[in-house]
Amino acid sequence: MEFDIFFSISQTPDHNGYTPTEKEMFSNYYSQLAAADRLGFGVAWVAQAHLSTQTQQLNSKPVVPHWKGEIGLCTDFCQLALESFRRTKNIDIGSAVISLLASGGPIAQAERIANAVQFLSHIDDTRKLHLGFSAGRFEFMARPYGVFPRNELEEVCWSALKRKIFMEASEIFLRLLRGDILRSDDVMETILTREDFKTEDDWNQSKQICDGESADRIRIERRYNFEEISIVPKEWPRDRLELIAGTHDEKAQEFVNKFLPVKVFNLSITSADVIKSTHDRMRKIFAEKGLDWQRRDMPRTTFVFINAEEGLTPEEQSIAAKEEARQALGEYWKALEGTLDPQKVEKAADNALIGNPSEIVNQIKQRFDPDDRLMCWFDFFNHDNDRVIRNMEAWWREVVPMLG
Repeated sequence: MEFDIFFSISQTPDHNGYTPTEKEMFSNYYSQLAAADRLGFGVAWVAQAHLSTQTQQLNSKPVVPHWKGEIGLCTDFCQLALESFRRTKNIDIGSAVISLLASGGPIAQAERIANAVQFLSHIDDTRKLHLGFSAGRFEFMARPYGVFPRNELEEVCWSALKRKIFMEASEIFLRLLRGDILRSDDVMETILTREDFKTEDDWNQSKQICDGESADRIRIERRYNFEEISIVPKEWPRDRLELIAGTHDEKAQEFVNKFLPVKVFNLSITSADVIKSTHDRMRKIFAEKGLDWQRRDMPRTTFVFINAEEGLTPEEQSIAAKEEARQALGEYWKALEGTLDPQKVEKAADNALIGNPSEIVNQIKQRFDPDDRLMCWFDFFNHDNDRVIRNMEAWWREVVPMLG
């Protein structure tokens, strides 16, 4: 089993109502990153956000109207990654995840990533940049870059169209990283069919708007239009870049692998059936390219609420850890939905690692495969920097050795 670490850098109040400044948040991150490097975590995955969550609450349809502060402070992953590499010796850095649709879109993102990897090669001879990418969780982060319904048809079929936009952006992004000279006419056409829609009513409503379209296909105008382009730099160490798609869409997972090997992110709350089917599918996709798919190629996030504090008995540590989890998860649901939902807190707790070290060891053995790769999330709604580092140290001192 392998252990990575996840950093949210989320500037939002903890259960005591305390919100650090931006300077404090990054100071905590650098301190925890140095500890992670010293302890032996494999990859530091950094959450990326785009645009202010707080300001979007002024929008006509805010997506998280009750959130206090900012969901994340890392809005330029490449710069933070390079700074993180400069401050460490062994740990790799990864994004979890950038949005291909924000920050200028797939063309700008491709050039930005290629430059970051080139600059990494000036700093270090062996370490890698792990690039998680997705369509983005919140649409408000992409809308200023032109990703919104452009007409009545797109408004009606938007839920089906969003996946296609991500696939179009992904092809552009991956082919530019691959070194292609590309024009938009070379990229997939966006065609919607019945299978793209959740209901028959949605499909029929979309067809009614499309005068002249055939009965089984709806053609959508390209989102990105350009003549021949290629990115600079051209000579950069592509073997120092690992690509990971943040999507559970089976077709999207298959599609991105047409261009470059792309691995998959997974959440700890994902069902065992979905995890198994994803591994089976990706193993087949990689085999067709002559590559070997391993369980580590699908890193899995998990909350860690460990209590190994001195002066407490194992039973007291267990009780304290459960309370710490309840408080953190409770603040999360209040921020997300404006109210505290005990059932959702309990469900989230069922998928977290909570307790004293021996309890957490047992939970890991019950829930995960020995060949899994975990992204351990210690800083979730916790701004006590010293305590977060003590938890990280307890993980390596008391949990990892017991897993064999």
